[in-house]
Amino acid sequence: MLRTPTGGAGHGTAAAVERAMSIGTVLLQLRDEFPEVTISKIRFLEAEGLVEPERTPSGYRKFSSADVERLAQVLRMQRDHYLPLKVIREHLDALERGEQATLPSGAGPGEPGDPPWDQDAGRATASRVGRPELLAAAEISEEQLVEWEAYGLVVPAAGGSYDAEAVTVARLVADLGRFGLEPRHLRAVKAAAEREAGLVEQVVAPLRRHRNPQTRAHAEATARELADLSVRLHAALVQTALKAGFR
Repeated sequence: MLRTPTGGAGHGTAAAVERAMSIGTVLLQLRDEFPEVTISKIRFLEAEGLVEPERTPSGYRKFSSADVERLAQVLRMQRDHYLPLKVIREHLDALERGEQATLPSGAGPGEPGDPPWDQDAGRATASRVGRPELLAAAEISEEQLVEWEAYGLVVPAAGGSYDAEAVTVARLVADLGRFGLEPRHLRAVKAAAEREAGLVEQVVAPLRRHRNPQTRAHAEATARELADLSVRLHAALVQTALKAGFR
């Protein structure tokens, strides 16, 4: 859920805050629902015409509450329906014009009536997407995906489909690529992630081997919690290292 910005004394102050939010404030609001979003992602969506914040005379972006909600809609449609940005933009523009616009049929996972995974048709299910959907969701080419798979950054499941984590990885690798970081630069990140996963597995492995179903379920919950803590620690250590480098 998006945070509602609050002002100082009086309704007018609150309204002014809502009318003019910095990109940092927008990021804080979106991160509750979209923890992977970054300032560079917001700027990229602006460059692609998904949102058009006002600019101060000095060039600073000023977002309205409507801008933040539109960004949230874009991120939800990317996450839940794996739609390309062009389709999302056209859909939202149609809604703003008051048209009865609906999402393209069979656009992505989780839609009522979607059939199970069909390898020949390349359809997506609630937990898997096909190669075309992954390419569209990450806004990448077939050549890029082939390279990322060669480096082990994106790994297809059995049958050639991709899970939600693979889609997230593809999007992040694409975002990093805009800063000039290539797959070969990310091998160290992948190696660190595998070591962290190994530590988590050491903790939960005895629980997973237990005969009691409740104990095995507890193992999965523990693994998720440990993974979250590990990711947060990694992010904090990176920030600490960066600060030390600027001293």
